[in-house]
Amino acid sequence: MIEKVIFLEGIEPVNIYGIKNSRLEILKDHYPKLKIIGRGDELKVKGEEHLINEFEEKLQLLIEYFFKFKKLDDDEFKALIKGEGISMLKRKEEIDDALIYSNSGRPIRARTVNQQKLVDDYNINDLLFAIGPAGSGKTYTAIALAVKAFKNKEVRRIILTRPAVEAGENLGFLPGDLKEKLDPYLRPLYDALMDMIHPRKLADLIEDGIIEIAPLAYMRGRTLDNAFVILDEAQNTTVNQLKMFLTRMGKNAKFIVTGDTTQIDLRPKNKSGLIQALKILKDVKGISAVYFDERDIIRHHLVKYIVDAYKKLDVDNGNGESKENNK
Repeated sequence: MIEKVIFLEGIEPVNIYGIKNSRLEILKDHYPKLKIIGRGDELKVKGEEHLINEFEEKLQLLIEYFFKFKKLDDDEFKALIKGEGISMLKRKEEIDDALIYSNSGRPIRARTVNQQKLVDDYNINDLLFAIGPAGSGKTYTAIALAVKAFKNKEVRRIILTRPAVEAGENLGFLPGDLKEKLDPYLRPLYDALMDMIHPRKLADLIEDGIIEIAPLAYMRGRTLDNAFVILDEAQNTTVNQLKMFLTRMGKNAKFIVTGDTTQIDLRPKNKSGLIQALKILKDVKGISAVYFDERDIIRHHLVKYIVDAYKKLDVDNGNGESKENNK
């Protein structure tokens, strides 16, 4: 026998436990060989491992149903527990365009034409490049696809990585050990994951190595099988770094490379590996590139004007879409 703590992610416990724990009692009756204790957003379950796994899958089904249809009445609850009503859930899922649901129950879906193109291309290609300005949702959409693939058991792990290149700052002068120096560069990836996975569950997945967030240098020498791997800020990779990363691709792997070719922070002597890769891999079958633009920006409305202003400045200065050191 084993004991496991299951977290209710982004749902009020009363929607699962019911008024005065009425639904919790239904769960206990359906699984008499399990000891189930609900306290707040934690369910402590003790019993045989296969029964706990079945219980967890059933619980996830209940939560997904609630998120998708914004309600879960007693009749629906009982039907889903008994294994009925699942076909109805699947039919409704087919017309639901949400990739996943956030911890608060908010549907996360493609919100622009190019975000939807990234989703569509993901379904037919194993390596994708998502190129575009800040705020266009390319990294967030990529991470949503990764979390969806993981939850659907399409991959066994998620790996998120970035090159540790300073934007006008010196990494060596930052305080703390190596992890503390690197964490600020990886913070945006943590933030996106925490929007989609319960923080405590995310911490467990990271501790177990199922989700890995690491600098690009940590990818060297590895073969990444059964993994969804995202390289963010790829415009700051050198030619050799990006070649190293792309050749880590193993069996049953999905790779998404994101970057903004107008924000390269490499030293002048180094050329961006992203710009080179886009040129030499553009005709390779199984690889696609999605180019985001100002129309995809979904941050504050002023960000669109800021990006546009800098783009015009680059054109006026004769720099085009990339910096001088990458012509």
